[in-house]
Amino acid sequence: MLDKTMTLSQIVGRLRNGMTIGIGGWGARRKPMALVREILRSPLEDLTLVSYGGPDVGMLCAARKVRKLVFGFVSLDLIALDQHFRAARQAGAFEVWELDEGMLQWGLRAAAMRLPFLPTRAGMATDVERFSPELKTVRSPYDDGEEFLAMPALPLDVALLHVTEADRRGNTVILSPDPFFDDLFARAANETYVTCDRLVDTGEICGHERARYNAFERSLVTAVAEVPFGAHPTASVPGYGIDVDHLEIYCGNWNSYRARFVDLPDHASYLEAVGGATRVQGIAAPVF
Repeated sequence: MLDKTMTLSQIVGRLRNGMTIGIGGWGARRKPMALVREILRSPLEDLTLVSYGGPDVGMLCAARKVRKLVFGFVSLDLIALDQHFRAARQAGAFEVWELDEGMLQWGLRAAAMRLPFLPTRAGMATDVERFSPELKTVRSPYDDGEEFLAMPALPLDVALLHVTEADRRGNTVILSPDPFFDDLFARAANETYVTCDRLVDTGEICGHERARYNAFERSLVTAVAEVPFGAHPTASVPGYGIDVDHLEIYCGNWNSYRARFVDLPDHASYLEAVGGATRVQGIAAPVF
């Protein structure tokens, strides 16, 4: 049986400076934060990030790991704005390509389908066009003759994702009610690395009750790491919700936060620093 399990350090050891990395989840939900912290502890730099951003983007920008950011938004959900992202962007610390959320989805979908672009109405007659002069339009070849924005593909070197459960072969399930776009990140990437809250046997993950929550094929998964609570401080429902108290600490001084919660020996040390498994399990799921 093919065993795709790796450690966090082994996964990050396969990444290289200058890569284009797509980070799944969105806002403060199902972000692969254990992998993000491992990147923060590494010498990696000059990265292009593609993300529906949350604290993943804020932390990597604060640590000056980012050369360019391609994004639809950056938000902590219950805290509207990531202050570290804001400070880095206002300082001009990296290039940005800010897209309509639908355009970002369409760019990932085009890459997933191995197409150079996909036509869309999203972004037409908005400031997205004004601030993205490289964007082009196409006209329908049919009788309607409508003009569309041609959203270019967003191919990724690597996708980093967090799921609820996985097996050693790379089968995954997302039990959260928000699996949006992770399948596109996986299909748009040359390699996909997954963390999971729980590693389970194949029979358990592929039963009829679980199989319908499998968002993408195991053939797309390069490696998987079991990291309980690996999305914290973002949510991984049904296991744990958004840790708003922790995000409020994160929104303070970056150097202090990094020393306290990032520059630690391992994920177990991080989990202890944030109050332990019992505390994290007790965080209620967000309701909107």
